[in-house]
Amino acid sequence: MFGHLFAGRMAGLGFESAFVVLARAKELERAGQSVIHLEIGEPDFTTPQHIIASGVQALRDGMTHYTPTAGIVELREAIAADYEIRKGVKADPQGVVVVPGGKPIIFYTVLALVNPGDEVIIPDPGFPVYESVVRLAGGVPVPLPITEENDFRLRVEDLQALIGPRTKLLILNSPANPTGGVLTQEDLQGIAQCVAGKNIFVLADEIYDEIVYEGTAPSLATIDGMQDWTIILNGFSKTYAMTGWRIGYGIMHPEIAEQVALLLVNSCSCTAAFTQVAGLQALQGPHAEVEEMVAEFRRRRDLVVDGLNAIPGISCRRPKGAFYAFPNIRATGLSSQELADALLEEAGVATLSGTAFGQYGEGYLRISYANSIPNLEQALARIADLLRIRFGIAV
Repeated sequence: MFGHLFAGRMAGLGFESAFVVLARAKELERAGQSVIHLEIGEPDFTTPQHIIASGVQALRDGMTHYTPTAGIVELREAIAADYEIRKGVKADPQGVVVVPGGKPIIFYTVLALVNPGDEVIIPDPGFPVYESVVRLAGGVPVPLPITEENDFRLRVEDLQALIGPRTKLLILNSPANPTGGVLTQEDLQGIAQCVAGKNIFVLADEIYDEIVYEGTAPSLATIDGMQDWTIILNGFSKTYAMTGWRIGYGIMHPEIAEQVALLLVNSCSCTAAFTQVAGLQALQGPHAEVEEMVAEFRRRRDLVVDGLNAIPGISCRRPKGAFYAFPNIRATGLSSQELADALLEEAGVATLSGTAFGQYGEGYLRISYANSIPNLEQALARIADLLRIRFGIAV
């Protein structure tokens, strides 16, 4: 009815596919079908109790009012200290901005830096919100292939070939959604050499940086000359199972932080006070439950990868971070969307088509193993049965 009256910029925005598939899965469940959820990207664990208690106590103590736009000082200082201890990034608390979730840092960074016609290099396959926000700002998304052959890490020579006079921003994601790939220190050195001295900013999405199975996930901001040009995105949702608390943050040069805070105050004033207190407790309180969660994710990863590799027509690399498997399904002869649709509608297994993450995602599925081992085992059996019975794919 009103389609012709909406602003043209809305045409560039897309729905995040995980929520579209989740909605359809819920419809099927209401109709009586059993569905195993491997589509949504959030830990299935409960927020640790000491964090919950801190947030509840904050509400009881009257933390129900506005805070400084960029966040309470204690939390900003704690975030800066945490990054220096964990990753060697000597952040200025004045360059820390606390926001309601991780996505606002994507929005605010792009809106603050990208003019119409500017090019933004984005990983493909990659988190679909990157492309949506770039288009909303009038920028031009330039896909950077992330290939299985390179262990789902970018190739520096591919990046170099895409950089041009209109390149304004590069977006990195490590550990990565949807592939689980993790950039190495050598990768980051090569990336820095590509962008140094060219007035190119880098948005480094490090939201999964504590969910790593081999070593650590280094930060581009530690490379000489890159900290001032790097905007780090991180938050509490994945590490502390706090997706519903809506609290994230950015670490950047204080001059950029001023612009990000200006966008924040004009859009939502500030982040909820009690969630900031809970975030402070997350950083300063016990970390044992996080370590237990990562250990459980490792067990699930190994189960899922081994199980997928045992199914004819599917092969899967072992992800080094995050909680996603990105199996190659090309040998089935089916497109990514065909198989994802059949798995949901006929087998009751909710996954995402690789094409939900870009053109180079064709031939893959994204599977979140943020579910119980019994459910994951049942899902693997359903996938194998569907391919064998419905599509005749068997040894």
